[in-house]
Amino acid sequence: MTDQDIQIEHGDWDSLRGDAVVIRFGVFVLEQEVPEDLELDLHDPDCTHWLVRAAEGDAIATARLSPDGQIGRMAVVPDWRGRGIGSALLRAMVRHARDTGLPTPHLHAQEQAIGFYESHGFIAEGPSFDDAGIPHRAMRLPD
Repeated sequence: MTDQDIQIEHGDWDSLRGDAVVIRFGVFVLEQEVPEDLELDLHDPDCTHWLVRAAEGDAIATARLSPDGQIGRMAVVPDWRGRGIGSALLRAMVRHARDTGLPTPHLHAQEQAIGFYESHGFIAEGPSFDDAGIPHRAMRLPD
């Protein structure tokens, strides 16, 4: 994958909701069996939302960045996993957080994804906890 293969965009919930919901519903609700009423929450309107589009325009990944620096709801559609899409998205979000003066980027990683975030410099903190029936750990990017 090269930068010409994808386009990363960010915006408010109203402008990116349509594509973000489709990806999040497919990954979290259908694939991971997160209850639908837990997937969409009251924090979405306050966050900056991110979409990755393939060269032909299809939305293939999404995430959100809250005003306190928390990265969340990061999801890549199955056919695009393993191609560096998540890494490109995470780098763009961290760069944006730092460039705009947001607090230190942090997140709640599914335990199966800890290695991915560690490869980007995040450090796991504290014990494992349950979120929507999935084990998670808090992670923070050192300053």
